Amino acid sequence: MPQTSSTNRRFVLAERPAGMPTASTFRLETVDIPKPAEGQMLLRTLWLSLDPYMRIRLNEGYSYRPGVDLGGAMVGGTISRVEESRHPGYKAGDLVIAASGWQDYALSDGSDIDIKLDPSMAHPSWGLGVLGMPGFTAWHGLVNIGEPKAGETFVIAAATGAVGQIAGQLAKARGLRAVGIAGGADKCRYAVEELGFDACVDHRSADLPGDLKKACPDGIDIYFENVGGAVFDAVLPLFNLHSRMAICGLIAHYNGGGESGDRMPLLLTSLLKRLKTQGFIIYDHYAEHYEAFFREMSGLLAQGRIKVREDVIDTLEGAPQGLVSLLEGRNFGKVVVKVA
Repeated sequence: MPQTSSTNRRFVLAERPAGMPTASTFRLETVDIPKPAEGQMLLRTLWLSLDPYMRIRLNEGYSYRPGVDLGGAMVGGTISRVEESRHPGYKAGDLVIAASGWQDYALSDGSDIDIKLDPSMAHPSWGLGVLGMPGFTAWHGLVNIGEPKAGETFVIAAATGAVGQIAGQLAKARGLRAVGIAGGADKCRYAVEELGFDACVDHRSADLPGDLKKACPDGIDIYFENVGGAVFDAVLPLFNLHSRMAICGLIAHYNGGGESGDRMPLLLTSLLKRLKTQGFIIYDHYAEHYEAFFREMSGLLAQGRIKVREDVIDTLEGAPQGLVSLLEGRNFGKVVVKVA
């Protein structure tokens, strides 16, 4: 859909999906660009983040945040530029990590802005990945919940995704043995040869439990859960005494699949192995920990100790299919949409 200087493209939720979203889940609209009132600013979306949590927000009701209303603009993190400001804390030209959603323009009163970025930064989209919510998720889950000790074994699924690629590299930086689980030989090869994982197991293998056991000969001390389903079933028997599990997502279950009926193995393992399990929603931790994360991650990037891979979608119109591909595991790296 062509855009003019006076129109705003936006995707709204057209219907609630049963299972995987489809082309009819979203509707592309063109509306007028809004005007900021006193205390507001107009944000121009430059980059849009696509993330697994978006599937939950398509459901009716409240999970950790309200679901998107039918007919409402689809939510999402963005890198945005301040086009016009009537807010005392921002001026035109400022670059910010915001939550403008799937649209060209949005109004903000500043409450949805995480941080200002250097307008001259070489890779602004990194504010949605390694320096943004996924990177912060990886750091918090490993550092504050995993409580890593050098020499321990760390395992994470979706190892080449937005969170996994960062968590594994952070684990290596702290002297851990990092083992990834990913979909396909190419992703596993990339995790080991480019990201520096010690091993990576293909979750499509005919013997995932056996392959994972070989990759973790000394068991698992820290597991970063973001998938669930058969992957977790393979991990469960390998927990060591006093191991820790950080849970940030359950991708296998978001579309109604991956259900596990018997809870006794998890409960028994939690008891016998003294397993520490903590689920977390990263938005709860920005005020306390984001500054420390941003400082450390910026330093690691400057030193060349963290590699970043992005899966870039070139147009806003590609966002719906991009989300479906992400939920199906067909992405390779952090998925971002170049909007402008």
